[in-house]
This record gives sequence, structure tokens and C-alpha cells, in this order.
Amino acid sequence: MTRAIPAVGLAMLLTLAAAAPGSAAEAIRVAVVESARVVELRGVDIDVTELGGCPACGSPSRRAALVRATVAGGGVEIAGVRTAGFRLGSEQPIRFNGREYTGALEIVRNGDGLAVVNELPLEDYVVGVLRAEAGDKWPLEALRAQAIVARTYAAYHRMIAGGKPYHIVASTAHQQYAGRVSPGSPIWGAVRDTAGQVLLWEGELFPAFYHTESGGYTEDPRSVFAARNMPALKPVRCEFSAGSPHYYWALDIKLADLAEVLKRNDVAVGSVTAIEVTERTPSLRAAVVTVHGRRGIARLRGNDFRRMLGYDTFKSTLFAVAVDGQAAHFSGRGYGHGVGMCQWGAKGMAEQGYAARKILEFYYPGTVLDTLDRTGR
Repeated sequence: MTRAIPAVGLAMLLTLAAAAPGSAAEAIRVAVVESARVVELRGVDIDVTELGGCPACGSPSRRAALVRATVAGGGVEIAGVRTAGFRLGSEQPIRFNGREYTGALEIVRNGDGLAVVNELPLEDYVVGVLRAEAGDKWPLEALRAQAIVARTYAAYHRMIAGGKPYHIVASTAHQQYAGRVSPGSPIWGAVRDTAGQVLLWEGELFPAFYHTESGGYTEDPRSVFAARNMPALKPVRCEFSAGSPHYYWALDIKLADLAEVLKRNDVAVGSVTAIEVTERTPSLRAAVVTVHGRRGIARLRGNDFRRMLGYDTFKSTLFAVAVDGQAAHFSGRGYGHGVGMCQWGAKGMAEQGYAARKILEFYYPGTVLDTLDRTGR
């Protein structure tokens, strides 16, 4: 038996298309690495071709089991051939950095390094995101909700990418992505069940952010992200994730180490003497952190303070702090920015019997569930 949750006015479609819609079947380009100096890929009978077709440049080996690419001048070099980039294909998965990838892989210049870009159908990509972000053992309804959110986030970034060499990055900067997933994984079923489904805000795709653990309250995206197109999602009180391993956290940092971190980020306050949370968001996250030092005072955005200390080390901006003569003692709740769906909360809701559409209603009030073929994107 489930507890009732408040009606939030989310118009949900209750019927799904049996096949993936055309827009969802279109490819997405995922940067699995952005700034490498050298990359090595392995597989069976990998077909290596030059991007852009440059007959005068020569041609690398057409087939290989090992492909090693390096930065060369303003381009990429493989087997003595230097050009703007290469495209790799194989009937078998290609292995890179401990993971397998299907579809095509391209190696292109990205700033001073190399980017490895996986081009594959959007739905296959969503499967790889779920494997990395949730895992096989999560309840099916939580996986379905995660599939819709991940697809929305990816489709939005694909829409705004324009002429960039890739649409999205396979890291916490965007979404984690595990590459190829075994056909026997239940994740495939969750993605097929929701094929093509996305959330819309005021009729448009939007960056459907999500996070690991809310700590009890989600956050208005406009309090966290500075972009103009942030939807005005209403924060909600989340009671479904209290049993997660990330609900509470604590961290002690030596003041000397903290001063060094701030210095590396061009915050020169000298020896740290005090830290205060001087402004908080409606969900009580730190909006402004004021650091007092022997050489000055710095007011930092809470998110910038967390970024400087490391997103995995300093788990959230929902914290309190006390300083003694040697260290700063932080105690906090949650893991991540707090915007949108709480993944552990979605798991808890699914375990209590909530369907995916109810999970989405709870975390994204005011949005509408639609399909990519209907949006035309």
C-alpha cells in the first residue's frame, strides 16, 4: 500500500508506442574522453578510415586489432598517418579504457588533446547511462523513471549542441555512461518500456537534472545554475531517501590544507581563521560561503566552494561548519546539487510501490510527459 502524494498538475500520457519513435532512434554523439594526449583502442578487425576523406594524406591500415592515436600538430596521427581525425568501426564491440562500445568511434582534436566520440542510437546510449547511474539491481519503476530523465537530458543537449563535434560528455559534467550493456540486463527492458519518452517544461525540452541524494529537500535549479533557460521547478520535501548511505556525511579539513586549496583557485585570504554560511537557499543549501583569513575575506558561491574542494569529497552544499584552531569540521546531508530527481529517493519510492510516472510527478512538478516523435526533435 502506498502513501498518497500531492497532486502536482502533471499531465501524463498513459499509452506508449510499441516501437521507438524516429527522433529517438537518431544518433547521439558522446565524448567518452575529452582531452587525452594518447588513446589506445582494441577490438576485432577494426576498420579505420580518415574523417573528411583526404586521398593525398595517405591511408592508415584499414583493419587493426589495436589502434593507437596521438596528438600530432593540429591533427591526429594513427600508424604514421596524420589528418583531422579518424572514424573506427567494427562488427564487434571496441574496447577503450576498460569498457566496450558499440556503434562508431571517432578520434578528433579537442583543444590541446584528443576526444574519443561514440556515435550510437539514443536509446542504446540511455541504456549505458542507466548502467552507470543506477545499476541492474534497482527497482524497475526507478529504472523507468531514470530512463525518461536521462533521455530528456540527452535530447536537450543534442538539440542545443549545434555544430559541435559531440553533443554530451560521459562524466558527471553531464551524465555518466558505461558503454555497452549486456543484452541480459533488466535495464534494456526499462528503456524499451519508456522508448522515446521525455519530459517537457512549458512545451519544450529542458535539462532534466538529477542527483544522487537530496538530503531531504530538492532545490530550485535557478538557485544552483546560472543559465537563463532554467525551468522554475518547485523544490520538494523528499522523505523517501532517508536510508541511503549518502543521507548524512561528515568531513574534517585541516585549515592549512583548505588555505592551499583556496590559493590554487586564486582565493588569497592567507591562513584561514573562520568559515561562515552567510546566505542559504530556500532548501537551506549554502548560497554564499564567507571565508575569513589573516590576509582578507572572500565571499564564495556555495557551489564554487564545493567545486574547489571536489564534488566527490565535499558531497553537497547542504551543510553546517565549525572551526577550531586546526581544522574545519563539516557535517552535511545529501550528495549532489539537489536539483530534480533524487536517485535514492526514486529508488525508495519504487520500493514503496510508486510507478515511474508518479516518481516523475513528484520530482518534476509542472512538467508534461511526451514523446520525441511528437516534439519533432
